[in-house]
Amino acid sequence: MHEKFENLLRSLGVKRTEIKIYRLLLEREVPMRITEIQKELGISERSVREHVLNLYRRGFLKRQLIQKGWLGYVYTAISPTELLERLKENIVKRISEIEEELNKRHEADST
Repeated sequence: MHEKFENLLRSLGVKRTEIKIYRLLLEREVPMRITEIQKELGISERSVREHVLNLYRRGFLKRQLIQKGWLGYVYTAISPTELLERLKENIVKRISEIEEELNKRHEADST
């Protein structure tokens, strides 16, 4: 990933380890289990689980339930283009909500 993109993600509160996980899944282009990510990055499984769940909840990752003698999830990264679009939509939505609230307060103060 480009440095500017990673800087943007960090400015939005994405942790360095989360960026590493996202980048790994993006580069691999194949679904990976938590244990595979953990082995690849050499960090604790618990930490990987926490970061992957954060990324999934924020819409950076997709997951698929699989059953191969065991039941679990595999994760893939969404494309940087799709991620940027989601981030932009989210930021615009938040700004609109704040503007709406400020306008309501201004109107209430004016009366």
